[in-house]
Amino acid sequence: MQKPLIGVTPLFDRARDSYWMLPGYFQALEQAGAVPVMLPLTDNEGALSRLVETLDGFLMTGGPDADPLYYGAEPSPACGEICPERDTAELTLLRLLWDADKPVFGICRGLQMMNVQRGGTLIQDLPTEHPSDVEHRMQAPYDRTVHTVTILEDSPLYTLFGTDSVGVNSSHHQAVLTLAPELRPMAIAPDGLTEAIFAPEKRFYRAVQWHPERLWEKDEYSRRLFAAFVHAAQNEHV
Repeated sequence: MQKPLIGVTPLFDRARDSYWMLPGYFQALEQAGAVPVMLPLTDNEGALSRLVETLDGFLMTGGPDADPLYYGAEPSPACGEICPERDTAELTLLRLLWDADKPVFGICRGLQMMNVQRGGTLIQDLPTEHPSDVEHRMQAPYDRTVHTVTILEDSPLYTLFGTDSVGVNSSHHQAVLTLAPELRPMAIAPDGLTEAIFAPEKRFYRAVQWHPERLWEKDEYSRRLFAAFVHAAQNEHV
């Protein structure tokens, strides 16, 4: 059986005019049995359609803030750096992936973009709009847990983890404000923030707000996340 091919959205360094990738994304996919491939940063629908047809699954990576204009909000002064190239490319890709019902796994920004593309909205800046004692923007090292999340019993995440609470790492200052109508929560932080989502009508459309690509070497639950995604992509490959 051939290993599934997973398209991974690229990171973008404007100062160096370069695409790049954190190795944890690729390494976590490789240990789960996949072959990761970095995608081009394009919103060309023809090119992206070809990739959607060819690849078996898609990982939406972390990164800068989503432009609030895409969810009908005025940018807050506290909103962070945005990347228009990533916004247009990822929103186009996610629309095609939704229509094709391809396996999609989102991490941090990936969750936020998946929510925005389906009509949800975001908190632009957690410290000012949702002050909390929960540590959502940790300092290095990142391969450790800083808060727990409650896993909802009627979710695929509960089935995968077999527990109602796990510890996670955290590095974000935006989060879900309103969840898109077609999406459902899978995990909740102690301060009420949505920490994981899924689409019940899709075969595999899931995302987490934390960073399992930085935890997988030490954390069994992180390895299970990647394994479940790769398994879904393997079924697509078959």
